[in-house]
Amino acid sequence: MSKILQHLPALCNQVRRIAIEAGNITLDYFDESGYQGADAKADGSPVTLADTEAQKLINQKLQDIDDSILIVGEENKNPDVSAAEYFWLVDPLDGTKEFISGSGDYTVNIALIRNHEPVLGVVYAPVHGELYAACGEGTAIKWMEDSDVEKAITVRDAPYKGLAVVSSKSFGKGARLDEFLSHYKIQKQVQRGSSLKMCTIAAGKADLYPRLGPTCEWDTAAAHAVLNAAGGFITDIHGNELKYGLGTNDKFLNPEFIARSASVSLPEIDEL
Repeated sequence: MSKILQHLPALCNQVRRIAIEAGNITLDYFDESGYQGADAKADGSPVTLADTEAQKLINQKLQDIDDSILIVGEENKNPDVSAAEYFWLVDPLDGTKEFISGSGDYTVNIALIRNHEPVLGVVYAPVHGELYAACGEGTAIKWMEDSDVEKAITVRDAPYKGLAVVSSKSFGKGARLDEFLSHYKIQKQVQRGSSLKMCTIAAGKADLYPRLGPTCEWDTAAAHAVLNAAGGFITDIHGNELKYGLGTNDKFLNPEFIARSASVSLPEIDEL
């Protein structure tokens, strides 16, 4: 293994540069009026040239850092990483539906997993010029491209007036979600695409994101690292921290999960 793994802040800076470079590739294909060239994968989900070209670049750059670390990515043929100490989890374009519709709420996600836990994560939203990164407790930052300003971020205490709930633009409704939210005092709901939902909590702009629907591990790992570093949590509905690459399924599927700030507790429920 490369010596860089013993110096996560330096590695995080390298990954930030890779994410921005990959994001610039996606911008070559982005159109606010909508993307017309999407294909359908075997599972019916959309894929674009932006996804595949960004994945190629990320794969090459990560291999240049250390070619012994396996790479799991949405557009890769993925290896078994259940016994790996380290591996990468990559989504070159998280929020493909947002991208296709002409929305800027999509991201490049790159996470380093150690012993099935995310220890480094970078989330970059190219259209917004908005980047989140972390490599351990207390290291979460937000960087804005237009001002070149980087600031430390942390989750906030739950507001007395009620929680701000962030939800998916594509999967943000339903009776089960309404039932879950009935356990809380809600002030407002905010819709964001991609892993920006979890980063919004990490930045102290929201408090709770219940995801009662399907996601894959590359959708959450990078933002999970950021949220953990900012003092928040991502767990299943029973409070168990999400783990990655355990080999229980070859599609790298997450359980349903709840992302939240530290001051927000899970309700005592058996099932939803």
